Amino acid sequence: MWRIVVLAAVLLAGCGIPRDTEGTLDRVRGGVLRVGVAENPPWTVVAGEVSGAEPGLVRRLAGKLGARVEWHPGPESTLMAALEERQLDLVVGGLTDDVPWTDHAALTRPYATTRVVVAAVDGVEVPPDLSGRRVAARSGTAEAAALADEGAEVVPVGDAAEARALPVAVEHWRLGALGLRAGGHVLLERRHVWALPLGENAWLVEVERFLVEVPDGEVERLLADVGRSGP
Repeated sequence: MWRIVVLAAVLLAGCGIPRDTEGTLDRVRGGVLRVGVAENPPWTVVAGEVSGAEPGLVRRLAGKLGARVEWHPGPESTLMAALEERQLDLVVGGLTDDVPWTDHAALTRPYATTRVVVAAVDGVEVPPDLSGRRVAARSGTAEAAALADEGAEVVPVGDAAEARALPVAVEHWRLGALGLRAGGHVLLERRHVWALPLGENAWLVEVERFLVEVPDGEVERLLADVGRSGP
């Protein structure tokens, strides 16, 4: 349903003949797509050849436009500054819609929502109340902090795959690969976006149209594929 709503909004925006102040869409089509990529596996991996779920989508977008991708790895803050200065056409890196860059960049509508849930293997209880219960999570993460807020006793692990005797905080798209079943707890919900230069409205509409057309479940499949192969 959300895809229908977003697609309608994108099409309505298209009816208003959106324009780019710097002609980004016309320049990218058949030309070069300059993409800033911040390291954030499995969304983006910059060691060696740029890979990950979002670079895979970016390459599809470039293919649709007949463009060649030019990758620019770097820290998120540096990439956003370059985007603001029109040195980049797009920034990806598992960005969420609460990033503090809205004065410097235009964000697409959220195109994927991921959740951190509490799950366990068969035979291990996922308690209805986490208070005082031992739950595994990667140490120093937002997942561990969310568990602590629920009153759970956080048991640090290097990865969710290590927790077989305890319930564990894990991204929902990993459940199948790890053989886990989710309980009723959603600890975190993240809505993912891409960042584009301000004022490039035709370019924004083109990118949003592409993202809306990504099939349901495709992002989760791409993330799981990266997770299985490793960074």
